[in-house]
Amino acid sequence: MAMAYSRSRMLCAAARLGVADALGSEEHTIDELAKACQSDSDSLYRLLRALASLGIVSETSPRRFILTDLGQPLRKDAPNSAWSAIVFWSDLLAESWSRLTDCVRTGKSAGRLAESAGIPSRWDAEASTIFRAVMGTAPVEDYAPIATSWNFGAHRVVADLGGGGGALLEAILTHNPQISGLLVDRQESIDGAAPRFAKWQAVGRCKLIAADLLEAVPAGADVYVMKHVLHGYKDDVAAKILRNCRSVIPADGALLIVEFVLPDVVRNADPNLETRLMSDVNMMVVTGGKERSAAEWKPLLNSGGFEMKRVIPVVDADGHRQDVSIVEAAPAALPGG
Repeated sequence: MAMAYSRSRMLCAAARLGVADALGSEEHTIDELAKACQSDSDSLYRLLRALASLGIVSETSPRRFILTDLGQPLRKDAPNSAWSAIVFWSDLLAESWSRLTDCVRTGKSAGRLAESAGIPSRWDAEASTIFRAVMGTAPVEDYAPIATSWNFGAHRVVADLGGGGGALLEAILTHNPQISGLLVDRQESIDGAAPRFAKWQAVGRCKLIAADLLEAVPAGADVYVMKHVLHGYKDDVAAKILRNCRSVIPADGALLIVEFVLPDVVRNADPNLETRLMSDVNMMVVTGGKERSAAEWKPLLNSGGFEMKRVIPVVDADGHRQDVSIVEAAPAALPGG
């Protein structure tokens, strides 16, 4: 467990150095690669030799390498490029995790700790671009289990709040041709999502709206969806976003919160819970937010003007349970109304 970071850091180094882009689809000597990657030849050789043991590259003859099928997504120009995700998780977020001990001691996020210590933030324009490239940009098929785990049939318009690249909304609209959609996010994310919907065959069914959910939520939908949005905030800020949703949702509307729902108690080792619980610690370190149990979602929703209806497991077409669940809520009656 203590050495788990080693693979992560090797992948990060390969991504940052541009090893896969330098290799392309051909064999290259280590000296050629070192020149292209502006690296020390012997050190790069030792990195690639280790990556060969993981199947990322293959050493075809002494000090000559070729990229494997497994390593292809390391290329920035690959159709299924994982470059942004690798840098996001193994570099940008890993730095925050290095402050985990002090986060636990103080109850502050890594960013707050760095700020108080006068350490400049790494979340510059490049980091923001990488973040947007990771969020909501997976293949639409990956979001199908969410789109099919709740019945959208009686509804007219679904708004995906903080929907990033728009893959979830596209999946929902694809499986529910009777409804239209609103993709709502910050301007930078909307700009990034625009090409997806410009070439989509049902382009007329979706509007893209730039908005800050902390300020206001656009009206016009009868289903509001938030996937991995509220877990990034402390309860008081999450409640503010919920109240903004409550101010525009119709009386017969629905709110769907797609998150990792935690159990009330963790009694034993459980690999199936690891993703959810690691995400909780990640939120603590990176954003100051949290993952929540059903027991924690209920009062939070109440404080935002909603009544929690149920927690719906998300399953794929083969009946396999996914890590996320759908917390379904309905608008509660407002005082005096």
